[in-house]
Amino acid sequence: MKTKLQVCIVEEQDDGESTSLLLKKEFPEFEISFKTNNIKDAFIYLKKNSPDLLFLNIQLPIKSETEFLLKIIKNQLWIIFITDSEKSAIQAIKKGITDCLLKPVKNLDFVIAVNKALENFKKNRNPIFNQNIQNRINLPTLQGFKRVSINEIIRCEADSNYTFIYLSDHTKVIVSKTLYDFEKHLSHHNFFRIHHKHLINLSHLKEYIKGKGGQVIMDDNSVLDVSVRKKNDFLQKIA
Repeated sequence: MKTKLQVCIVEEQDDGESTSLLLKKEFPEFEISFKTNNIKDAFIYLKKNSPDLLFLNIQLPIKSETEFLLKIIKNQLWIIFITDSEKSAIQAIKKGITDCLLKPVKNLDFVIAVNKALENFKKNRNPIFNQNIQNRINLPTLQGFKRVSINEIIRCEADSNYTFIYLSDHTKVIVSKTLYDFEKHLSHHNFFRIHHKHLINLSHLKEYIKGKGGQVIMDDNSVLDVSVRKKNDFLQKIA
């Protein structure tokens, strides 16, 4: 059984190296199953295999073998077409290609395009999505967003309408969302709200100190109060 989403990369110019590097950096939940700079090799591979995502960077007008290839696969997988021409992008969309990126490809545009593919996998209840991709989350920033593994999050701290996200690499991300927004999403991933200001990842809990409400010590050595109201539920959760 596949444990990662499979990607095929067809690029005439650099054999898919630039796309491979971006994909490995931003989306480790994908596995590159095949890459080539030859459309005929891609045709042979795709007749026998069914990857989840195809990056297609070829010259238009589309050659006859590519035309036939698209007829076979366009309803079976998500295709991201990469081009340096808006006219070519329009042609590609008319031929049923799912999404387009204009060169030079910006990192943020790339991430947005792949995330659209992920949303499609989620909508269609791809079993690999359910196993792996839900374990990652986008943290909006001023520059775009930072994509992290949920397991990297040690704790979240409320500050009015903002939330400070503390990560296991000792960095902090400030997000313009309330702590309640994160509680709704992360409570299904072993997170518990111990206080009106603190949502913690129980996987990063080091120690509990008794008291009226008590305190916890996290893997980043932060010491956080547990509210009296939350104490019993918290102790039951970790029992």
